[in-house]
Amino acid sequence: MNTVTACEAPTKAPLENQAENPVEDPAGNTASGKPGQGRLTTHVLENRPGQRYLLYRPAGLHARSPLVIVVHGISRNGREQVESFRREADRHDAVLLAPLFTRPEFGDFQRLGRRGRGVRADLALLDMIQAVRRMTGIATSPSFLFGYSGGGQFVHRFAMAWPDQVARIAVGAAGWYTFPDLGRRYPYGLRDSDALPGVRFDLAAILRIPALVLVGEWDTEHDPAFKRAPHLDRTQGLTRIERGRRWATAMREAARQRNLQTPYRFETLPRCGHSFRDNMRQGMGKRVFDFFFQTEEEQQQ
Repeated sequence: MNTVTACEAPTKAPLENQAENPVEDPAGNTASGKPGQGRLTTHVLENRPGQRYLLYRPAGLHARSPLVIVVHGISRNGREQVESFRREADRHDAVLLAPLFTRPEFGDFQRLGRRGRGVRADLALLDMIQAVRRMTGIATSPSFLFGYSGGGQFVHRFAMAWPDQVARIAVGAAGWYTFPDLGRRYPYGLRDSDALPGVRFDLAAILRIPALVLVGEWDTEHDPAFKRAPHLDRTQGLTRIERGRRWATAMREAARQRNLQTPYRFETLPRCGHSFRDNMRQGMGKRVFDFFFQTEEEQQQ
């Protein structure tokens, strides 16, 4: 069972009183189901001065609206992600939350913020989730998480650290992964260490979270952000495509060894490389939301 730290305590003042600065939002009428009519705002966590996040509330917001968290990579393009996903959010009446993990405080956010390497990004997100649920009135239930590149690294590791908080994840073109290996120290495997105080990995719970991995079919370049090391190249592969496919396969096999039929899917996106914008143009947004909210039978139709 994961322990909860003081960082996750409720804020002392009502969430409505937190700093809330409207972000430019397209005009639109208030009828449900049409994109561009929800409300996009910036918020600051009261108990974490300077910690901002973006919140999109669809026009069709209701108590059972799902919470979808979208996480940027090292480009910190949180707003672009929210604006790119808002059409799908409107279609599903989903609330969008985009954390903004600034430099240099969150220099290790992809690995959740290991001891001595920066602020704990996972605990900051837990605070944001709590704030958003109180602010919007949506039900307390597991969230759906998407991350691209470095955000994909964060998302799958957050799910491993806090599986009770997560319904499903979608990982877009992560550079490398934490494998379901209890013999290897985190962040390469899940052997407990002092890197993340308060976290104890529960492999059985982790392997119940469905995951989708998406990578552009041309994403084979070794750009400066792509982590290279002999042991990573040997165990995970030489490209984001190889590494994503191997991780999905490893998770699927680990689940099957425990008689779990958890879906782990790997897919490529046509005619694009390592570009969030190009991947979205090739249908990544719809694939992600279909995976989150359609049944397996509906997705196969």
